Amino acid sequence: MQKTYMQKTSDVKREWHLVDAKDKVLGRLASEIAEKLIGKHKKEYTPHIDAGDFVVVINASEIAVTGDKEESKKYYRHSGFPGGLKVRTLGELRETFPERIIEKAVKNMLPKNKLQSPRMTRMKVFAGAEHPHGTHFKK
Repeated sequence: MQKTYMQKTSDVKREWHLVDAKDKVLGRLASEIAEKLIGKHKKEYTPHIDAGDFVVVINASEIAVTGDKEESKKYYRHSGFPGGLKVRTLGELRETFPERIIEKAVKNMLPKNKLQSPRMTRMKVFAGAEHPHGTHFKK
């Protein structure tokens, strides 16, 4: 009789992945990053254990989008007060905070549970090619 392997938190080995976002499509890149943060690319994947890896994303300001999303895709936030709805397009967000475009796309692709926040803390996004995380990355 075979037994199903269930990974323990103490058995988790995290690796570092470097992702270059230059000229990559936003949605496809975000799903690739989410898979690494969750740990689904590992053979020891267990749904209730946070076994994902660290992901460093560079060149976030040069991410590509298809169609006319640069002007038509909108990001909404609300202050909580009457009339407090703020709307920004993807183009406006790219000028001020290009890292947030990838952060929001990846966060929305992660499961909405208690593991979402620790997974997001393992993702580091940088607008340019410079980052302070060394060279210990897995290809």
